[in-house]
Amino acid sequence: MSGSNLPTGLSAFPLLGKVGIGAGLVEAGAAGPHPSPPPAEEGGMQSQPLVRAEALAKTFDVSPPLLNRVLEGKPRQMLHAVDDATFTIAKGETLALVGESGCGKSTAARLLVGLYEPTRGSFYFDGQDAHAAFKAGGAGARKLRERIQMIFQDPYASLNPRWKVGDIIAEPMREHGTVQGKAAQEQRVGELLQSVGLSPADMVKYPHQFSGGQRQRISIARALATQPEFLVCDEPTSALDVSVQAQVLNIMKNLQRERGLTYLFISHNLAVVRHVSDQVGVMYLGRIVELAPKHMLFSAPRHPYTRMLLDAIPKMHDTGHARTPVQGEVPNPLNPPPGCTFHPRCPHANERCKTERPAMLGIQGIQVACHAVEEGRI
Repeated sequence: MSGSNLPTGLSAFPLLGKVGIGAGLVEAGAAGPHPSPPPAEEGGMQSQPLVRAEALAKTFDVSPPLLNRVLEGKPRQMLHAVDDATFTIAKGETLALVGESGCGKSTAARLLVGLYEPTRGSFYFDGQDAHAAFKAGGAGARKLRERIQMIFQDPYASLNPRWKVGDIIAEPMREHGTVQGKAAQEQRVGELLQSVGLSPADMVKYPHQFSGGQRQRISIARALATQPEFLVCDEPTSALDVSVQAQVLNIMKNLQRERGLTYLFISHNLAVVRHVSDQVGVMYLGRIVELAPKHMLFSAPRHPYTRMLLDAIPKMHDTGHARTPVQGEVPNPLNPPPGCTFHPRCPHANERCKTERPAMLGIQGIQVACHAVEEGRI
């Protein structure tokens, strides 16, 4: 990743540091639509995207215990973590999801790898109903899990501290039977370590003997052990220093080119998203509010929330100018505002925004859910 490839105004940094874009709520997720191409139709195998989610939703019951509800008269509480997420990702491309903490990024990731079962909606992988396959189990589910893997946010927490690196990376091979025999597995582990910039000699070490960036490389090598086609990356660089982020992202970009990998990349760092993505989805309280090709979203954002996030990024040519902070507080996700959930923070909100939920509309090559954009007020 050379400085010349970075967006204008950002090239003075190796990759740029974190740009925090929100305050914390309990993480719950939503994924975003992919405006181009649209969902494939029956028979269009040539244009069919590798990943397609249709009206995907996940609701968690966070109610108090039954006894509390009976004695104290408390109602049941439902958290709509993912709300009608519809998107596609073409093979070999990257869809990035961004938004404040609590907007739904991590729940979206877990839905796509089968760790959560959706409340409603569907997720299709290469034309196959993935959640139906996960639920049915058996050989079909195992084969699907070979093709879909995940890179977690915290590399130390996701690696077994009692296992050597060689055993950690070889475990998926043994479980799925993709590589037979100890000698063949060791050779494959060595190749994977080399592909992420480590040495085959590292397979006899333990995770605690590596730095954070090296541990994340081990996590990437483990995810590649089953030769997957789709990687769900849940903030894979957020726990790393800026220079180390650049190294890890370089590796991921190179692997994508070499192996034709497809990524769902979740991040709060808009500088990273601008560099790695093909499409960007902006989420707010579990719902996609804007999705557009990267260059269109960063050059001409349409949704007021997207504009607010981009205005908060420090810019090289604005040195000395005050940054525009992200305005307002994220509403309680257990009791979201009626109508457009962003209207309490939106400078363009009117009465319609307070009562009517905006639909996701295709406008000039992007998808946006905003009454003000629809009515031409912004």
